[in-house]
Amino acid sequence: MKKDIYDMCGIGIGPFNLGMAALAEGTALNAVFLEKKEAFDWHPGMLLNGSDLQVPFLADLVTFADPTSPFTFLNYLHQKNRLYAFFFFQRLEIPRREYNEYAKWVAGQLSSCRFSSEATDVQYVDGLYKITVNQSETIYARHIVLGTGTKPMLPPGFHVSEDVIHSNFFLQHKAHLQTGSSIAVVGSGQSAAEIFLELLKEKEAHGYTLSWLTRAPGFSQLESGKLGQEVFSPDYVSYFKTLSYETRKQSLDELEHLRNGIDEATLKAIYDELYHRSIYGKDPHVHIQPLTEVTGFESGQLHCRQWQEDTSFDLPADRVVLATGYKPHLPDWFRRMKEEICWEDDTYFQIDDAYRIVWKDNRDNHVFSLTNLEMASGTAATNLGLSVRRNQVILNTIAGEELFQLEQETVFQRFSASPTQKSGK
Repeated sequence: MKKDIYDMCGIGIGPFNLGMAALAEGTALNAVFLEKKEAFDWHPGMLLNGSDLQVPFLADLVTFADPTSPFTFLNYLHQKNRLYAFFFFQRLEIPRREYNEYAKWVAGQLSSCRFSSEATDVQYVDGLYKITVNQSETIYARHIVLGTGTKPMLPPGFHVSEDVIHSNFFLQHKAHLQTGSSIAVVGSGQSAAEIFLELLKEKEAHGYTLSWLTRAPGFSQLESGKLGQEVFSPDYVSYFKTLSYETRKQSLDELEHLRNGIDEATLKAIYDELYHRSIYGKDPHVHIQPLTEVTGFESGQLHCRQWQEDTSFDLPADRVVLATGYKPHLPDWFRRMKEEICWEDDTYFQIDDAYRIVWKDNRDNHVFSLTNLEMASGTAATNLGLSVRRNQVILNTIAGEELFQLEQETVFQRFSASPTQKSGK
């Protein structure tokens, strides 16, 4: 029986693989992208009114690769008759809700994107990837692009329940949270700050006590300096890849504030809200505390430890929001291949300069990864703008030719002591 063979199969349709599909649309590559959800929907639990992306609109799905593409954000605005409105909005950042609508608009135009289609199994057979879809259909592809994203990460001792949720599901559970007498938000990043601000503004209408805790030393502002932002550039990623494993690991810790800080506007809004409330005295029902890790939750009590003082205490809380980040989501079929893959450590698999996972059998047909990339791309692993550059590299590699030109020397800084960098991997 003749088999239909795709050049590439993207598994998972988040912003990264959706951008890949949009760029592939204008090429000769035969591609298909699979997503188990019914439609594109990007973190619906965090689409808070008034919240923006932390990157400018040029970091859309395609612009850095092809500003003339019909799938740019500017063309979306044009098609929706919102171009003048965005012009008078006078902001570089896209509202998060509008970014979601933009991505849905792109997905709706791409025949290569198949929703309600879960890759339930993948096997490498005779130089091809055999993909089982929804446990019944079989398709074949020469290459896989793994874009299964992340899943919520919970601190040890915590389990999701009606009263304990991850920030990713905040809006779905907001009404129930606000029926509690005391709400605790845990985390120090942008999501924690946005949720705390939203709950703070509506606190009087519901009468709850509100706490904000983080194990971080403080509530740090996102690096907004122009030179500081240049670590989110192709040049820095190229430099980062040359470093040894230990140096890359150390660098992730050193640059953490660049990725997980809070926008200046959000911090200002929180402080202004607190200040106006304090005119007639500080609100005793608002509690903010850094240097504090949470160790458990039971019977309306949040177990805490101020780690610098090594002092444990309990904080009243009958509702808890854990804005504690995410970890890579690697599907079961991928985990079954673990022994066939070369790993850097227990968490990160080896990835070459073209984002191909390194296999022990040195196969010619590859699995490209858009997830679990921190040790390959540094703090820019989840940056929306750099995801476009990554997609250019992958599509060029699969096509075996330069479909997209890759610009070099894109920033003013030089990160290496020598213009010629030698790999330290």
